[in-house]
Amino acid sequence: MTPEVIRAYRETPFKDAAGLLARHRISGLPVVDADDKVLGVLSGTDLVCRQPARARRARAAAAGARAVTAGQLMSTPAITVHPEQHVPEAARVMERHRIGRLPVVDEEDRLIGIATRRDLLRVFLRTDEEIRREIVDEVLTSALCLPPRSAVVSVRNGTATLEGRVERRSDIPVAVRLSWRVDGVVGVLSGLTYRVDDTRPSGKRPSRRTAHDLLPER
Repeated sequence: MTPEVIRAYRETPFKDAAGLLARHRISGLPVVDADDKVLGVLSGTDLVCRQPARARRARAAAAGARAVTAGQLMSTPAITVHPEQHVPEAARVMERHRIGRLPVVDEEDRLIGIATRRDLLRVFLRTDEEIRREIVDEVLTSALCLPPRSAVVSVRNGTATLEGRVERRSDIPVAVRLSWRVDGVVGVLSGLTYRVDDTRPSGKRPSRRTAHDLLPER
C-alpha cells in the first residue's frame, strides 16, 4: 500500500475535492470523518455524474444553502481491505467490485493507506531471485531458525519450491504458510521432510520422513 493518502472529509466542498483529484492526478480518494474512519470513496465519476443533480437541488433550496460536499457525492459504503490481507485477495476484491483503489484500514476502520492497481502490479514484478532471497532470509533463517543449507529454495515464475529436511514436522506447514506471504509469490510447492514427528502424541513411534504438498492457508 501507499501510506501517504490524499483524503477528503465529509464537509469538503465539491470544488475543493475536484481540485485534489486534479492536483494530485488521481482518480479517486477516500472520504473520512474526524477520527479518520472511512465513510466512503469519492471518484471523478462521482463528481461528474452526481454533481449536476445535487447542484439543481441546492439551487432550489433557500438562499444561503451550503455548497455541495464530498459527503453528498461519495459512494458508500467504502470497499476496504486490512493490511494483512494477501495481494491476490485484494486484487480479487478490486475485480469483483470493478474499482481501481482500496482504502487500507486498521482494526478500528481508521485509514492507514491506499492500495491501487499499480501498487498490486508492482508486487508481481519482483524477480524470482528477489523472492527466493526473501524466503531464505526471512522465512527459513529468521522465522524458523533453520541451519544453513538444511533447506533449498527455488523459484520459477513466482512459484516457490521448498526442499530439504527440517527438524520438526510442525515446521513444514509454517514454512509453507510464511512463504505464501512473501510478496510476489503465486504458488508454493513443498518437498520438505522432517527428522522428528512432533505432531503425534508422545509414546507413539514417529513415522518415516514424508514429502508434503500443501495448499496455502486462507
